[in-house]
Amino acid sequence: MNVFNQLSIWLSFQLSIIFLIGIPISLLLWSIKKKNKPVNKLISIYWKTSLLFFISLLLLIGKYNYALLITNISLFLMTISVWFWNDINDELKEYDFSYSLATTTKVWRWSLTFISLNFLIQSLQNFSCLSFINSDACKIWLQPSSNFYFIIKNIFNFFFGANFTLPIAKFLGLFSLFIYILGFIQWSIIKLPKNGRNSCFSQNGRN
Repeated sequence: MNVFNQLSIWLSFQLSIIFLIGIPISLLLWSIKKKNKPVNKLISIYWKTSLLFFISLLLLIGKYNYALLITNISLFLMTISVWFWNDINDELKEYDFSYSLATTTKVWRWSLTFISLNFLIQSLQNFSCLSFINSDACKIWLQPSSNFYFIIKNIFNFFFGANFTLPIAKFLGLFSLFIYILGFIQWSIIKLPKNGRNSCFSQNGRN
């Protein structure tokens, strides 16, 4: 069962690379080429929200105890961010199945929802890891982030000529988390009451 659980977690992270990074990049470039404002706006909002996911990866590298909890929160916010906006939802409904950009966006939204739900279910199976990632039973959650750590370590060494250590990853993750929370609070207090569930994509015209 442990081997199956480890394989399932590894697969979840691999799918995350595709559906959380690869496809959104493709959709962003596609929407720019097609000059499609609603999809472009949706993906732009998604990328702003998804910063918390990359912060959680830094915290996983730094073995911060609540890193897995933050990962799940980030996936929840990312999922909400692609379904939340009434004006974008109404616009996407107007496109028929033959409009491939809108259809791909819709399929991707459902895929993201499924991945987030699956990730949450797996996390609940290792419930203690949500608050104590450093236990022996939670090592399987730290292994997938090792590749990300290797990439950042090389980039950090190339630009700064220094080693990227686990304490540095934890510090950068916590500092970035603090900035993210401040930005989220500002949006919740100022922009959300003003615009509600309107993304305002149509302010610059409609395509």
